[in-house]
Amino acid sequence: MQIQPEISFHNCEGSASAEDIIQDHIDRLERIYEHMTTCRVRVDQRNQNSSDTIPPVVHIEISVPGHKDIVIAHEPDHLQRKFQAPDLHNAINEAFRIAERRLSKFKDKRTDHGTADMRHEAAQEFHGQIAELTPGEDFGFLMTKEGALLYFHRNSMLSGDFDRLHRGDEVSYVEAMGDNGPTASKVRVPERA
Repeated sequence: MQIQPEISFHNCEGSASAEDIIQDHIDRLERIYEHMTTCRVRVDQRNQNSSDTIPPVVHIEISVPGHKDIVIAHEPDHLQRKFQAPDLHNAINEAFRIAERRLSKFKDKRTDHGTADMRHEAAQEFHGQIAELTPGEDFGFLMTKEGALLYFHRNSMLSGDFDRLHRGDEVSYVEAMGDNGPTASKVRVPERA
């Protein structure tokens, strides 16, 4: 986590044991999604009654890069329906149960989105031609329709024989991101009729 978590108590007294429980839950959240920026937890005793049976509200804000904060807060009546005599520990555990579920869904959605992007990228096949080949080397450059040069390696060839390529030969390829910028991968030589 880039920023230390914040834990605060409003209208109620905090305790070391409650803070330890909250910190353990934050550690579990971090194991679920290691790219969390920070986590803010506020325990707020909004209402009181004569028998002290209204549990506090636990409000959690999880910051993740490139996305709005994930916010979890439930009202005391949620806990009163779920537990016979809800207390601070029930409130903390229930809020973090919901937070873990939401963060897991966020992570899954982000992973699925990344996979969809990769599938979309794989479907983007372009046409170009061989621009440069150096005798005795295992790489060359192809020219895109826009006139840019893209590096490709012998191992990038999916069809066709690298050793039989000549300058000007038509090829199809998929643009990928290499260590030093865009490269051509999945290079194919079209079959001649």
